[in-house]
Amino acid sequence: MPTLPWTVPNPVPPGSEAHVFASRFETRTLWGAFRFLARTPGVWWQVSRAPGAYGASLKAEPFKRTFWTLSAWESPAALKDFARSGTHAPASRGLAAQMRDAKFATWQVPGDDLPLDWTEAFRRLT
Repeated sequence: MPTLPWTVPNPVPPGSEAHVFASRFETRTLWGAFRFLARTPGVWWQVSRAPGAYGASLKAEPFKRTFWTLSAWESPAALKDFARSGTHAPASRGLAAQMRDAKFATWQVPGDDLPLDWTEAFRRLT
C-alpha cells in the first residue's frame, strides 16, 4: 500500500494540543481512484505549506479504491481554512461524485504525541 510519510510543515509549540482529523474514502470505480491519485500531489503540496498544519500522511490502496488521510492541526479553524481553500477545495468538489463512501473522525492529542500512528485512525474509521 503506497504511503505518503508523515510530513511536518509547522513545529508544534511545547505543551500545546493538536486537533486530529482522519478520513477514509472509497471511490465508486477504479477510474475514480485514479482521479483521486491524480489530485493528490497538489493537495499534498498545499498541506505541506498550510498555516496551522502540524503534520499529515496519506495511505492509498488504489486497486481497492480506498484512501486514508491523517493530519494534525493547531485548531479546527486551521483545518477548515485548509479544506475550503487552495487546491483542496476544487479537488474535493470535483471528486464528490466519484465517492462511494466517506468516513471522518476528529479527536485531540497532546502535541508531544506527534507524529501520529495509524492504529488509532484505523480504529476510529472502521
